[in-house]
Amino acid sequence: MSPRPERTSVVITTYNWPGALRLALSALSRQVVLPHEVVVADDGSGEETHALIRQVARDYPVPLRHSWIEDRGFRAALARNRAIAATSGDYVLLLDGDMVAHPMFVADHRRAAQRGSFVQGMRVLADANGSERLLAGEKQALGFFDRGLARRRHTLRIPPLAALALRVSRGQSRRGIKTCNQAWWRGDLLAINGFDERFEGWGREDSDLALRAFHAGLQRRSLRFAGLATHLYHFERHEAGESRNERLLTETLQTGRVRSVAGLDRHLAEFAANPLPDLRTAGKS
Repeated sequence: MSPRPERTSVVITTYNWPGALRLALSALSRQVVLPHEVVVADDGSGEETHALIRQVARDYPVPLRHSWIEDRGFRAALARNRAIAATSGDYVLLLDGDMVAHPMFVADHRRAAQRGSFVQGMRVLADANGSERLLAGEKQALGFFDRGLARRRHTLRIPPLAALALRVSRGQSRRGIKTCNQAWWRGDLLAINGFDERFEGWGREDSDLALRAFHAGLQRRSLRFAGLATHLYHFERHEAGESRNERLLTETLQTGRVRSVAGLDRHLAEFAANPLPDLRTAGKS
């Protein structure tokens, strides 16, 4: 059996939705097994989000770091790469800032970690009503019998079924690939050079990451009935028709590319020389 990760870093993306980010960060602070650190991958949010992160950091239980890039449209690939480069753990959990993690989220992902693979988690989908209840503080989490949910089965945490799903799901399918709930050995992300920052605008940067991992010989394992996280409702924009991102993905498929053309290695030296500060202590004497 592969050894479990020693240090788990959570990279959580955000863009101008501080209410959701507050819930997501709070859920991570209540983990039964705390992560080694949390790094916010900020795709250009304004001062309200900056202020929220500083406020939350005051009594956060683990190092909380903030990686920010200028707002020049949807650049999630770049935002995530910079945050990953700033991590110090050996295992990286990718989570979106509108995902509210179950208290066993980190523990379940640590248990699922296995060399030679990455882990694809699932989403509990809250509808508009359920999301409003969470954002209003009416509840910390929505369970199987609560109103306001879709994909209700994903609220069920059943560790024996999760272990079975992990054993039988090894493969290289791109179906359902979403970086809102994924786990990677940091060394594997370095080997494939992280996300390809040429992907700008909505979509396909996550599929490209997985495809290059497959080209490198990594397997995808699906985590069901564990590693739970609830996705807050919002309008999701899907671009129809041919796009530059689709063409880039096709290029990766046809060439068998493993390393991204513009990726993670752009940022490693910067954070090696100047690590992102732990905001719990930043500014204190």
